[in-house]
Amino acid sequence: MRDLAEFGPESASRIRGVFCDIDDTLTTEGRLPADAYRALERLHEAGLVVAPITGRPAGWCDMIARFWPVTGVVGENGAFYFAYDQATRKMIRVFAASADERRENRRRLAELEKRIVEEVPGSAVSADQQYREADLAIDFCEDVPALPLSDA
Repeated sequence: MRDLAEFGPESASRIRGVFCDIDDTLTTEGRLPADAYRALERLHEAGLVVAPITGRPAGWCDMIARFWPVTGVVGENGAFYFAYDQATRKMIRVFAASADERRENRRRLAELEKRIVEEVPGSAVSADQQYREADLAIDFCEDVPALPLSDA
């Protein structure tokens, strides 16, 4: 990846958007620094598409789409994108899978959840699981003591 300062004005003027990770890219040790938020504001104010891409849950993504200076957010590892229309004050939610597919996937994920928690001692279902729409998050280091990579 190249620093934006390396781009000449002509190349820089062709940039239409910025896509970025959230955890440990925009954030530092779990916090969103003011300068990172201000950078998002400046990009958005410049008319660029700004879209964080994250594995974080729908509940977080709803808040990000509503309150951060972004065009939209891709969440749960690509399961959906949310964009908030300020003019109509409506959330736009687009999912990669249909409602029926998501229902079936949730059933299968519930079975998988039981197996993982039983078979991987020390793991737990993520504290934010209830705010997820399409995936299963297993905690192995955030709110539980970190498991060794050999247990992964």
